[in-house]
Amino acid sequence: MKILKTGMDSFDEKIINEAINVLADGGIVLYPTDTVYGLGANIFDSKAVRRVFDIKQRSLLKPLSILVSDVKAIDLVAKVSAAQKNVINSHLPGPYTFILDKRKIVPRVVTSGSKYVGVRVPDNKIACRLASIFPITTTSANVSDDEVLSCPNEILDQLNCDVDLVIDVGELKSNHASKIVDLTARNPRIIRK
Repeated sequence: MKILKTGMDSFDEKIINEAINVLADGGIVLYPTDTVYGLGANIFDSKAVRRVFDIKQRSLLKPLSILVSDVKAIDLVAKVSAAQKNVINSHLPGPYTFILDKRKIVPRVVTSGSKYVGVRVPDNKIACRLASIFPITTTSANVSDDEVLSCPNEILDQLNCDVDLVIDVGELKSNHASKIVDLTARNPRIIRK
C-alpha cells in the first residue's frame, strides 16, 4: 500500500496520474470527496469491483454507486430525461447521488443486477479527476454498517486491509455520506438524507 499526501485544493497532479494508473491496473484507491473518503475501482474491472465489496464486507446484493468526472459524463452511464437533467444540473457537482436508469455499458456487478444506477459528481477536484478516463466506484470507505470515519489512518484500521493507494488530504470536515435521491419515479424521492 502506498500513501500519498497532498492538499485538497492545490493537489499534486503526479499523485492523480499515479492513482489513475493504479485504477487502470485493477487497483483500489482510497480517495477524498466533498463528503467522506471513498473506495474507488474502475467500474469496468469486475475483479477490482468485487475487491471493493470484499474490503467493505458488503453484500454483492447491495449495489455500488458510480462517480463520473462531470455532469455531461452522466449520459455515458445513465439515461437522463430533460426533467432529470434540470434537477441534476441544479444540484451537481455536490453532495448528492442520483438514482437513474442505467445504460448497458454499466457492468452488472456494480449494480447488483439492478436496472438502475446511483451516479455522483462530487464538488471535489481530486475525485472528479480520478474519474476523468473511466467512471469509478464511489462508496464510503468503511466496513458496511460500521461508523463512517473521516481520517485515513482510522479508516485503514477499521478496514483492516490493504488498499493499493491512499490519497491522504488529512481529516475531512464531514463524516456524512451523500444524500441519495431517486429520480426514476415521477417525483424525486429521497432514499438517504
